[in-house]
Amino acid sequence: MSNKKILYVCQGIMPYLPEDHQNKISRMLPQAIQEKGFEIRTFMPKYGCINERRNQLHEVIRLSGMNLIIDDNDHQLIIKVASIPSARVQIYFIDNEEYFQRKYVLTDDNGNFFDDNDERGIFFARGVIETVKKLRWSPGIVHCHGWFSGFIAMSLKKLFHDDPLFTGVKIVISLYKDGFPGELNNNIINKIEEEGISGDELKLLQKPDYLNFIKFLSVYSDGIIYAEDGIDDTVKEYINATDIPVLDCPQEENYVGKYAEFYDRILK
Repeated sequence: MSNKKILYVCQGIMPYLPEDHQNKISRMLPQAIQEKGFEIRTFMPKYGCINERRNQLHEVIRLSGMNLIIDDNDHQLIIKVASIPSARVQIYFIDNEEYFQRKYVLTDDNGNFFDDNDERGIFFARGVIETVKKLRWSPGIVHCHGWFSGFIAMSLKKLFHDDPLFTGVKIVISLYKDGFPGELNNNIINKIEEEGISGDELKLLQKPDYLNFIKFLSVYSDGIIYAEDGIDDTVKEYINATDIPVLDCPQEENYVGKYAEFYDRILK
């Protein structure tokens, strides 16, 4: 493997969010891969439900303060950091008062999907990229966990492919049982175009439901992992018909070795 640096971009990580399969994998995998000799960086959003005092988050002043323009509006980027107890793993948190201070993750207290989740995902992706640039850290693979983290794939492949830090970077996306109801904001194409991204693949988002969004992300993917059982059959049928390398739901007791082998396969 030529570049043993893995950037983990996660929708959620335990113990900062309640334990489920995705949050558990996002917690355990970076530590296990680091113990195999890889260098890692791990990011997630700083949702408002995360208790900063209890989890000992603190702002990294040298990384914070940049303003990112999303949908013609300025949004301040705040970077916070914490270490997972009993593990030598540091988590970087992307924060912004408008997008991430609400006390819920992707839905409100009535279970309604936030209408601006597309903007939140774009901001999260931009925040990760800008922070990694400030760190002067060049990953070989960016491993996205969950659909919300996948916005970074289009940015790295379309906007930053000539950046020396990201030249040749490979994108791996882990899919979970986290499909969203209904559709993303119907103005999502315009918002992506405002990022400077264009291409025929945007037509997939004329109906921005979960299936079409995964199809859209697959355009920028170098590998797909079915990270748990029960993923939508229509999604799997579409992915399996492409030539994208796929790792199918490794069992928990031996998944780390299989992930490492998959990384090696992607980088060859």
